[in-house]
Amino acid sequence: MDRIYLDHAATTPMRKEVFEASKPYFSDKYGNASSLHTMGQEAREAVEESRAIIAKSLNVSPKHIYFTSGGTEANNTILKGIALSQKKGGLFSKKRGHIVTSAIEHPCIMNTCEWLKTQGFEITYVPVDADGIVQPDVFEKAIRKDTFLASIMYANNEIGSIQPIKELSKIAKDNGIIFHTDAVQAYGKIPLELENVDAVSVSAHKLYGPKGVGFLYSRVLFTPIMHGGGHENGQRSGTENVPGIVGMGKAIELTFKEMDAEAKRQIVLRDKLITGLLEIPDSRLNGARTERLPNNVNVSFIAIEGESLILMLDAEGIEASTGSACSAKSLKASHVLMSLGLKHVEAHGSLRLTLGKQTTDEHIDYVLEKVPPIVAKLREMSPIKPSDKEEKYEDKCFKDSDATVPRGMADLGAKAPRGR
Repeated sequence: MDRIYLDHAATTPMRKEVFEASKPYFSDKYGNASSLHTMGQEAREAVEESRAIIAKSLNVSPKHIYFTSGGTEANNTILKGIALSQKKGGLFSKKRGHIVTSAIEHPCIMNTCEWLKTQGFEITYVPVDADGIVQPDVFEKAIRKDTFLASIMYANNEIGSIQPIKELSKIAKDNGIIFHTDAVQAYGKIPLELENVDAVSVSAHKLYGPKGVGFLYSRVLFTPIMHGGGHENGQRSGTENVPGIVGMGKAIELTFKEMDAEAKRQIVLRDKLITGLLEIPDSRLNGARTERLPNNVNVSFIAIEGESLILMLDAEGIEASTGSACSAKSLKASHVLMSLGLKHVEAHGSLRLTLGKQTTDEHIDYVLEKVPPIVAKLREMSPIKPSDKEEKYEDKCFKDSDATVPRGMADLGAKAPRGR
């Protein structure tokens, strides 16, 4: 069997139709979209056509769409931009310097918020329940008189849990707070409810588009963090990535035509995979069972090391990801999984499988054939057993930094950065 790619939350293959749409703008139609001559205006027309496609997908005005290099830049731009506008506008003080986000955001949100703390802003990280959901009443309690911005991701990249954005954004609006959502994982997979949402971040390579391009939708003004020639209506300077923007527009056009049917197809495969994996003893599903992205499966197996599982699956032709990182001196479990209330012994053995357009029923059968014996083998090798207490697990795996961590539980690619 060919290799089975089940890491679509990290990235997706560019569709052939997308590549063909982009290709002319690399060589034949290479004009700068800011130039006044014919080739420049040809590029500008292509950029604006993609902007219109994106705006239609969100049912918003094209003038509120700003092109970026991806989701990370979009998230940085809106959080820093709104915060700087708050400060610049003379409103910044202890009474108007508070931001609310969740405990399970993507690192580009978490790290941006940590940077904003160095600039004098205060951040509240709202906890989630056992399913990874921000409860509206908990969110509302986190709001203070000095809160001016909230950012809650639409769906989590690791566990696939879908947040109640409609309710959360309504609470924000009722309190006069700007509401942003990182929709990188949700956009193109499920319908978005954006009536009270002020800003949205998206990345093209999550929906079969090119890498290095994305967009920010914002209906509120923000201070630019990219300065230069005043591109994107003065909000994001830098020569437009015309081939990438054209490709993104094509990918979005195709994705939204197929979204409903593809979601239904993937849910069937997702649920079959979840059911099969949970038949393995001492396993648990991470994230919500129903309020979940159609393509996301995240399961933990107690007493194994996630990266070893990934490497052994890779040897069998299955490409997946995990939420743990292990080194010879430390054990780091995903902040998302720990926020669900998991113990280290549970969080450390996580497996994320994310489906895509090319995923078939036969692929699911193959995965369900290969995972159980691999888990059993890793448990035989592990010094930890499912019955071990949490303290014993911690002593063996990360409290004692001088201890020798067994081969397969340590230096097997642990330093590689994790994607979404």
